Amino acid sequence: MIERDAFGEGQHRWNAHLLILARDYGFSLRACRPYRPKTKGKVERFNGYLKHSFITPLAASLKQLGLELDVDTANGQIGQWLNDIAHQRIHGTTDEKPQVLLEQERQRLQPLPVKSPTDSPLPALTRHQVIPTESLQHPLSVYDQLLGVAS
Repeated sequence: MIERDAFGEGQHRWNAHLLILARDYGFSLRACRPYRPKTKGKVERFNGYLKHSFITPLAASLKQLGLELDVDTANGQIGQWLNDIAHQRIHGTTDEKPQVLLEQERQRLQPLPVKSPTDSPLPALTRHQVIPTESLQHPLSVYDQLLGVAS
């Protein structure tokens, strides 16, 4: 969300690319109430887990080799981390492995729409973009910069 209540109460200004994704993939956007940890905290908690369990250790390992963590490297490592670590832990809220719940959910998911890469107005990530490791709580402009989106 770019601006809450930009066009009146409950009428928010959303990122244009997110609106396109929502339309193309058939989901609706819903804003969490501000300062309500019961909803917002559950959404944001994974960012901290991702940072401390994946990004920081990977960046540290690469730094020892004199390398920086970039988008290609993170993308190349994230699948194994998800399979071996994130999906195998016992989740604190559900008391189940996320992999088990994911398999159950996959049976209920609709197929993704068939689109060619040229149909998407979203830019592709460029090689060797450095991923910020100090925080995942950046203004939207930092994510746009990381993704190469022109402002």
